[in-house]
Amino acid sequence: MSDLIDLQKKLVPDLIDVMQQRYAVLHSVDMFQPIGRRSLADNTGLSERNARSEVDFLSRQGLIKVTSKGMYITKEGKVILEQLAEFMNEIKGLSVLEKQIKDKLNIEKVIVVPGNSDHFEWVKQEMGKACVSFLQSVIDSKDIIAVTGGTTMAAVANVMNPLDKTNNYLFVPARGGIGEKVENQANTIVAEMARKAGVNYRLLYAPDPLSESAYQTIINEPSINETLQYIRGATVVLHGIGDAMTMAKRRKTPENVEEELLLRRAITEAFGYYFDAMGNVVYKVRTVGIQLEDLNTIDHVVTIAGGQSKGKAIASYFKQGKSNLLITDEAAAKEILKG
Repeated sequence: MSDLIDLQKKLVPDLIDVMQQRYAVLHSVDMFQPIGRRSLADNTGLSERNARSEVDFLSRQGLIKVTSKGMYITKEGKVILEQLAEFMNEIKGLSVLEKQIKDKLNIEKVIVVPGNSDHFEWVKQEMGKACVSFLQSVIDSKDIIAVTGGTTMAAVANVMNPLDKTNNYLFVPARGGIGEKVENQANTIVAEMARKAGVNYRLLYAPDPLSESAYQTIINEPSINETLQYIRGATVVLHGIGDAMTMAKRRKTPENVEEELLLRRAITEAFGYYFDAMGNVVYKVRTVGIQLEDLNTIDHVVTIAGGQSKGKAIASYFKQGKSNLLITDEAAAKEILKG
């Protein structure tokens, strides 16, 4: 396929451009339907005039339907979109990016989706779809899926579907998180994932971070201890990666600790651990739930993070080598390769 794409780029480069543009329009309609022309233009980066022109063409082809409420993708449009996905990835060179990231970070598997999630919310949705597709390929009826909080995990929850016909697997939060925005808390995300997948879940009512004395008290609470037993039995972990200083501020970290993180050049945060550019742990906060060392015995550890702004943070985290799958976007992948 790559040879054919190279020929097309040389002989009819405008054809490739038009295909990418129309694919982007179909994709945005599918993600956000019903969607208006102005929102479509914003999500695709097209001018409203160009968006209107593409809508007219795709409507005439029977691939989208325009109504007073907005645009919808048709069944035929959905089929075309699915058939084009692999081809568009080849055009963008995503398979090459995946191999380069896999080699650079020494990861078992890498999935790169097009776009930059710093600028477009639909890119997070695409990473979420990739995550759900992966889970459907590996999940077993007895699995326990532990999930962290954050906006990327919320995007995964938004596109969650049933993963296994037996529906006996369980969702649990990977760590506490009361105190954050409720929509980004692990408890909220876990409940939404379980609802859409049609399975059970457990919640963990614990703030994050904790003082040592509070930690010892909380883990001895019977209801919390019961949930922790499920968390410790997790066979799949889904987690994001945060920029160190952003996460420190979000979790209302004391000023002296923020100064220490800056002094030690912390770049990224995951599971309450802060890492520098070389992947060294430079600071740790006490959290209830999965610890970094627990990841060594878990079958599938899936890291989902994207956006150009996360490139260095992703590279830093993977110096630890704790995850066996990275789902990211094109912008983050290119940033990682610069390092």
